[in-house]
Amino acid sequence: MPTPDPSNLYIRTYPDPALRRRAQAIDPADEAIGPVAERMIELMFDAAGIGLAAPQVGLPWRLFVAHVPHSDEDPEVEGLVTSTTSPLVFINPEVLRMEGAPEPFEEGCLSLPDIRADVLRPPVVHLRAYGIGGDAFEIAARGLLARCLLHEFDHLDGVMIIDKFTQIGRMKTKSAVRRLEREAGVR
Repeated sequence: MPTPDPSNLYIRTYPDPALRRRAQAIDPADEAIGPVAERMIELMFDAAGIGLAAPQVGLPWRLFVAHVPHSDEDPEVEGLVTSTTSPLVFINPEVLRMEGAPEPFEEGCLSLPDIRADVLRPPVVHLRAYGIGGDAFEIAARGLLARCLLHEFDHLDGVMIIDKFTQIGRMKTKSAVRRLEREAGVR
């Protein structure tokens, strides 16, 4: 895997082709991942986001970062986490299972500035991934954290929220999406 210069990474916006490419598995022990993940966390915080996937910074890696601060509105349920105490790095994540009927909730995306609409997602997700240094871990999440993890996981397969908006959401955001396409010179 070529080693990118983390200082050159920036958040790509739709319709950048990097956002639609399926990311490839990477070696969890690769030392290049640490600096890239640190830069992604910095970019995520600078943009006031709660997650960022490698394709969003132009890298075809199966990697994302997430940080959902604690909220009293989303109480913990035994065995399920709803927040992170610090940013987490997910290398080669795998969805083990999802639970519950999909629920609508308004989502935004750092690669789709000022575009928000409802997306249906299950309320609980169980993921397995590797962290920095190559250690495997599992997480069972619910609420906003589960939604964030699934959102970022979608990016690794080239799927964006505009593909998952409810029908009303698609209609509501159609002109804003077309504006981004026009600004990028896409018809």
